Amino acid sequence: MFLYGPASAAQETLRFGVAAETYPPFLVKTPTGQFTGFEPDLIPALCEQMKAECEIKEVAWDGIIPALIANKFDVLFDSMGISPERQKVIVFSRPYYEMTGIFVAAKELNPTLTPEGLEGKAIGVQGSTTNSEFIRTAYGKTSEILIYNTRDNYNADFVAGRIEVMFLDKLGDIAFLESKDGAAFEEKGTGSVKIDPLQYGLGVGAGMRKSHTALKARIDQTLTQLHESGKYTQISQRYFPIDLWPQ
Repeated sequence: MFLYGPASAAQETLRFGVAAETYPPFLVKTPTGQFTGFEPDLIPALCEQMKAECEIKEVAWDGIIPALIANKFDVLFDSMGISPERQKVIVFSRPYYEMTGIFVAAKELNPTLTPEGLEGKAIGVQGSTTNSEFIRTAYGKTSEILIYNTRDNYNADFVAGRIEVMFLDKLGDIAFLESKDGAAFEEKGTGSVKIDPLQYGLGVGAGMRKSHTALKARIDQTLTQLHESGKYTQISQRYFPIDLWPQ
């Protein structure tokens, strides 16, 4: 548990849930157990603007929505894409960043990024994400789709040659491609499959229980205020070369 904001017996405490798995540069857990990255930096800014004390609670990614519903924490704040399926069980804030996924493969490969072009190839993707929903729907009939619980696991299999193509967030691949392991790989593009905006184009938002309509309104307002004040851009520029704010 990590606290942000001044302690006060009368002050509201909001519990922000993040996954135990790292997701650089959005979320990184250091060897000392501290969280760093874009979202851990954005959380205290939200807390300060809302005049609330906040704490970060660590939850396994594959159980993060059930944990939210079970009142283990109040706000899911961990790069979760807004999708119709998830909106059936939780409510989302306005999106606080957006981006589509991108294919990555070895530099010497030049695959055609269609279901036919990737037929028979093993595609790796992180599970319980909008990326995995899209890849299974668009490419699952022609390719072998390998689902991974963590980015570290599918990076390792990718480097070892057990998967031929990765599909991941465009900005999320920065750390991998700039690492020693990523030197032999490059971005290949987004593919030619039409992306349904109802499936993939809704952006990333904070998740809350459906009964928390007032909290959703506060989070919506606070995110907008942080962007209008320039604080959001100041934080995002620590990690990203482009503006993440949804247009």
